[in-house]
Amino acid sequence: MVRLLGRLAVAGAVLAWPASALADGPVPAEPPSLRTLVLGWSLEPSVAIPLVLAAIGWLAIVRRVARLHPDRPVPAARTAAFLGGLAAIAVALLSGIERYDTTLFSVHMVQHLLLMLVAAPLIALAAPITQLLRAASPEVRSRWLLPVLQSAPAAALGHPLVAWLTFTLVLWISHFSPLFDLALESPGIHELEHAGFLIAALLFWWPVIGLDPAPHRLGYPARALYLLAQMPFNSFLGMAILFAAAPLYPHYATLGTPYGISPLADQELAGGIMWLAGDVVFIVGILVVVAAWMRHEERDAPAAERRTAARRALINERADQLARAKREGLGPN
Repeated sequence: MVRLLGRLAVAGAVLAWPASALADGPVPAEPPSLRTLVLGWSLEPSVAIPLVLAAIGWLAIVRRVARLHPDRPVPAARTAAFLGGLAAIAVALLSGIERYDTTLFSVHMVQHLLLMLVAAPLIALAAPITQLLRAASPEVRSRWLLPVLQSAPAAALGHPLVAWLTFTLVLWISHFSPLFDLALESPGIHELEHAGFLIAALLFWWPVIGLDPAPHRLGYPARALYLLAQMPFNSFLGMAILFAAAPLYPHYATLGTPYGISPLADQELAGGIMWLAGDVVFIVGILVVVAAWMRHEERDAPAAERRTAARRALINERADQLARAKREGLGPN
């Protein structure tokens, strides 16, 4: 833990490093700073265009739902969640973070966590499948959307165990296979890696959020256990990176010490970020699920009491009927 805090201090020093400290070279000349991270935006078409289209599509859905269901429009919180998820993707892939993701492993880790632990749950909170079903015409809904949602592939992908395993395997295989270095060397594969992270995370958070229709729904206790079971795997992966004795990825090892940070120190920082940030997100998720569970129980308590009272009244009525029948059977003929 002391070493990790030291790495965090080094990262803070790097962010404060003057921009003129380095000359042009195989890595960005300017070290990462608040200015380069906040102002260093790009408009990569392969990312920017889908994000803009997704935002326009969402707003069109919101408008159509408001027209078709004026008494039940899409809540503003759902729109905020969806656009917030898109914004998290933009920060991860278009901001200054993207500029340094192939230079510093720690920045690369932040990028991946933004996609998997921020963007994905925010999009799931918007309940996009539900809103799409509400906006679709009856013909489109019955002919296209429902057959897809009720298909065998959707049932398999939507199974909580499949989603959980997919998320876990994507994380571990991507970080402990040649695919990681291959993605760093190939922009196309790098973009596919990002898409894979986001899709795996959307599948993972789908049963946890539980707002959209799903072939297999989890109760609140199961959702909490689902998140709790993921924590050790996130922690072990973070610790495996943090405590590795040598750099794990040749791509970063060949860069030397950009901005004064050695590949091993940068790797330790990346592992610490995954371990701590990931566990914090899962703990917060568990607390949110438990709070929702308690609210659900409180709302259902009066109904449960009424059901219990009705069952008790029925039992008493049957007991009275049996008692009357017994008395009548013992009476004079």
